[in-house]
Amino acid sequence: MSVHIDIAGLRPERVAVVPSPLAELGMALHALSEPAHHPGLQGWVTGVSARLDPHLADRMCEADFLWRSTFSDLFMPWAGLPDAGTLPGGTLAEELDQLDKLSDEQFVDAALEFTCAVGYGTCGPTPLSDPGVRRRALELAAARGPQQLRFTERLLTDPPAIRAWLRQFLRDCDEAFFAEAWGRLRHQLAADTRHKTDLLRHKGLPGMLAAVSRAITLDATGTRLTVDKLGGDDATTAGDGGLLLVPTSLGWPHLMVLHRYGWRPVLHYPVGSPELAAPPSLDQLALRMTALSHPVRMRICRFLARSAYTTGELAQVLGMTAPEISRHLALLKKAGLLTTRRRGRYVLHQLDVTVVARLGSEFLEGILR
Repeated sequence: MSVHIDIAGLRPERVAVVPSPLAELGMALHALSEPAHHPGLQGWVTGVSARLDPHLADRMCEADFLWRSTFSDLFMPWAGLPDAGTLPGGTLAEELDQLDKLSDEQFVDAALEFTCAVGYGTCGPTPLSDPGVRRRALELAAARGPQQLRFTERLLTDPPAIRAWLRQFLRDCDEAFFAEAWGRLRHQLAADTRHKTDLLRHKGLPGMLAAVSRAITLDATGTRLTVDKLGGDDATTAGDGGLLLVPTSLGWPHLMVLHRYGWRPVLHYPVGSPELAAPPSLDQLALRMTALSHPVRMRICRFLARSAYTTGELAQVLGMTAPEISRHLALLKKAGLLTTRRRGRYVLHQLDVTVVARLGSEFLEGILR
């Protein structure tokens, strides 16, 4: 349930923290398409949606598979360019020029990554080079409705036309709402970039990563970076291109990892968000939900939410033996759901209602991370 990045031999100067206006525009489009993923942005989403030109809104829906479920790697084109040292542009116009430098194969493969997953982290045939992959891409697009099918057919038939369409669409979005938002956000992202760069210089990669997200860990040898995300155990290598970290203000709770084969690995992380409250790992989250799913433990929690009980008292009120109760309490305690305190020779157990109350938001953060 993790993504791994091999950083053996990675020199500190090959690690860079850089904001990206194009990546932030991708997150803006995602938030507008899936506002439920970003409850903290409801006011901004409502304001933008209310004044959005209907024609632009229709175009936004036309290709929303590029940013609705998550956002496409096309919003990080600098990671796919042959020059391993390419960084995000300082302006949206610069990054749109970088997007133009991707090959048609790269563009189409990245655009269809959520509808034609032939192997995100491996080298394989593309819809432009393999008829079988092309047919599969169209089948998967058809399953998502006629609008996506039409767009995919156009993409596969005439990639340059779709590339021109997307470039113009992104420029129109910039004029309609993003330029104003970026004018506010870029200062926060620049400040975070300076802070993380200073941490990297003075505390090394472990110290900087600890400030980025507690979901990112470095192994004892300092050669393998692990991101706690749902999914398969995917892996990539930070080669000559090094490792890029890109902050996002609009992106919480998404902690994204670009690990496409042949592209530079990128950590796209949220700043200025509740994520700093240290959410549990996915394993700990699964353990808590499993612990609460048992009917007996639910009954135990009902009592412990109201008052502190000893094991013997719970055994009496529930009509069970003390060893049976102890086994259930041990699992709840292992999951971090109980507090205990000693009173003389008795041990009192109580439900940590604060932890339980956070489970809903932690579950959402975990699966959207």
